[in-house]
Amino acid sequence: MSLPRVYVTRRIQDAGLSLLPGRVAFEVWEKSAPVDRDVLLEKASKAEGLLCTLSDRIDEELFSRCPGLKVVSNYAVGFDNIDVEAATRRGILVTNTPDVLTNATADMAFTLMLASARRVVEANEFLRSGDWVTWHPDLLLGQDVSESVLGIVGMGKIGQAVARRAAGFSMKILFFNRSPRPEMERELAARQVSLDELLRESDFVSLHCPLSAETKGLIGERELRMMKKSSILINTSRGAVVDREALYRACSEQWIWGAGIDVFEKEPVPLDEPLLKLKNVTTTPHLGSATIKAREGMARKAAENLLAALEGRKPADLVNPQAWKK
Repeated sequence: MSLPRVYVTRRIQDAGLSLLPGRVAFEVWEKSAPVDRDVLLEKASKAEGLLCTLSDRIDEELFSRCPGLKVVSNYAVGFDNIDVEAATRRGILVTNTPDVLTNATADMAFTLMLASARRVVEANEFLRSGDWVTWHPDLLLGQDVSESVLGIVGMGKIGQAVARRAAGFSMKILFFNRSPRPEMERELAARQVSLDELLRESDFVSLHCPLSAETKGLIGERELRMMKKSSILINTSRGAVVDREALYRACSEQWIWGAGIDVFEKEPVPLDEPLLKLKNVTTTPHLGSATIKAREGMARKAAENLLAALEGRKPADLVNPQAWKK
């Protein structure tokens, strides 16, 4: 009996790829750039399984050309690159890779918080350019992180991990979440509040909500103007959660102190992106899960989910359980 055909849209870590030989017949896109759209459509049309990344658009057009497709395994915790409703209508399973990148992403959020507050990137450039000629009492003054107020938007696993790190800095924790999280209120003396109250009271606002129709543009001009002038916005969720033009104005016109941004609506970011020109905006190229341990865990989960679906087992990380049929 022939093995199920699988297309892998990017070379992931061997921790995942090493699970595939002998169980599926697979092909990998070997280039560093995302797979060409026409190649993806052609390869997917012959596949029973796809192992893809956030840079791949998996939509109705693709599904319509893939009569044998059974599973789309996303190498990410988010899945906004996939039309899950279209997949579900066709009985195609969609999976993701939660949990294994929680700590790495929480660490990145805290990295951006500290770097933005203490102007680390700006100070590094100041030093390397030779501008440091004397010490001065007002030189590159920043904001305190310890004992400040942290507002967390989205108290899922990553948001909770950030809150636990904040406790070590004696931060007061506010959070906004769609459902109650009484366990976090008890564990960390955190307080669940409305989004407006969180924005008004927080010194740092850290975004950890998934991208959806409800959260797209969640933070716009109205919300940014509610924040303190001394506050800092941190985004390690999805770029489209924040109105980019409003954020640029907020930082350039100093409605807020600054921002730490790991994600952008358009990635890779064009070099003419206005946010990149602002000294009070600290940026990283979507590195939230970029640790060896996290990426190996993601690769392993993505492969295991793919194999489970193709071997008739329910994947551990099924996004659309309604598509599962025993």
